Amino acid sequence: MTTAEPTMTVLVYSDDRSTREKVRLAIGRRPAADLPRVEFFECATQPAVLKALDTGGIDVVVLDGEAAPSGGLGLARQIKDEIYRCPPVLVLIGRAQDAWLATWSRAEAAVPHPLDPVAVATAVAGLMRRRLGAVPAVS
Repeated sequence: MTTAEPTMTVLVYSDDRSTREKVRLAIGRRPAADLPRVEFFECATQPAVLKALDTGGIDVVVLDGEAAPSGGLGLARQIKDEIYRCPPVLVLIGRAQDAWLATWSRAEAAVPHPLDPVAVATAVAGLMRRRLGAVPAVS
């Protein structure tokens, strides 16, 4: 009898296909050895993100703050207000000086463009641990 390997689902939102690909490649199959494998759910529009979160099964959300016409920062704030037990959120911000916008959006983590693969993987690994309950929530 074979048991399925546990997985976690990471939603990646950007209107730019290459940004979604960079995030997927940065995270890889498993962002850290102590974590389950990752399955990706990609979205190119805000309605698709909201539908996926309403359906459930998403463990971590990565939102591109530079997406158009609906940016990830405003979307992060919206889902934090509207989604019960919203998964932890990583926002991709335009520049490091925009970190205050990530705080406003209520995202748990932020990584600036251009994307550093190590920073993205580290941030997602931390959010996955948080979702698994290995890291206490900060109040």
